[in-house]
Amino acid sequence: MEGLALLKNVPHQLSIYSVLYDKIPSNHILKIIAGNVDFSFINELLKDSYCQHLGRPAKEPEMLAKILILQYLYNLSDVKVIEEARLNLAYMWFLGLNPEEDLPDASLLAKFRKHRLKETSVDDMIQEVVRQCVEKGIIKGTGLSIDATHTQANTKKKVPERIMKHLGRRIIRAIEKENGVIPAELISEVPDYKLIEDHNEAKQKMKSYVEELIGKTESHVDLSILPNSQQAVNEAKEILEDPKFMVQKGVRSLVDKEARVGYKSKTDSFYGYKVEFAMLPETRIITAVTVESGAYVDGSQFEELYQRSKACGLPIQAVYGDKAYFRKPILRYLTNRGGRSHHSRKRLCLQARRKPF
Repeated sequence: MEGLALLKNVPHQLSIYSVLYDKIPSNHILKIIAGNVDFSFINELLKDSYCQHLGRPAKEPEMLAKILILQYLYNLSDVKVIEEARLNLAYMWFLGLNPEEDLPDASLLAKFRKHRLKETSVDDMIQEVVRQCVEKGIIKGTGLSIDATHTQANTKKKVPERIMKHLGRRIIRAIEKENGVIPAELISEVPDYKLIEDHNEAKQKMKSYVEELIGKTESHVDLSILPNSQQAVNEAKEILEDPKFMVQKGVRSLVDKEARVGYKSKTDSFYGYKVEFAMLPETRIITAVTVESGAYVDGSQFEELYQRSKACGLPIQAVYGDKAYFRKPILRYLTNRGGRSHHSRKRLCLQARRKPF
């Protein structure tokens, strides 16, 4: 890829051992995928995520993305996919490597997902792969289904009193570790909120305790030379300043601060995230996806999901959704594009009158 100096720029699979790849049957799933989807766009898409001139040459984003594809296809962990690839000719061929070449360490996959694959990059990758498949006639369809699914957070939600107790503990521990000693002014008895029957009184008691601890810390500790302590103080401030926190609609866990309480129905709640996606109902191919907190209102990202799906080259003639999507902004958005709605108590369908939306 021109201009991508950080990536190795050598021909693939030209060693004498590459003749072994002739043993891979032409109808192997990986050969079918590689024969229909050109993944070279990934290097260009992610080039700004890498430094062009500093450090050692990076592993190609295209290859790392393909390893993630192998993980999904064969349900493998980071460690297992690398182990299996070392022994599987089809895997090595799919990755564009010679049989004798080394694979990256499994730890690089986590770094790739976290630091290189930002949300927009993943969206763009999905869009481009689907676009190529639509262009080649592999994926067909004129309908688009929108829905959201719930994902439980891998942690328990806690009441604000308990979270504030942990915030205070984090500040004290950070100072003790970095400073070597806790200033006497910061040592005080932590309120036992469990003994306070009134929930609102317990919250206010713990909030006052943490706010007082923050004030004393800033007065008696030089946080400019204690970065972890400063971070602990800033975290506590940010959480306490959020008006949603005290009414239990904000942070409910310090392990996963992005998760929120949401509702599957008026009485059935969950704690975690909502994954909203657009897909082709005939083939169940996902064309666009977004991940939001559990408090997300279904359909809020409808326009983005719709536009990303349309950018794949799909001639959308109908949009389907459950009753959660029977909302004025969505109806207005589609009817302004020449659609008409059909709906029952459980299902919504908007169809184009004469041509795709």
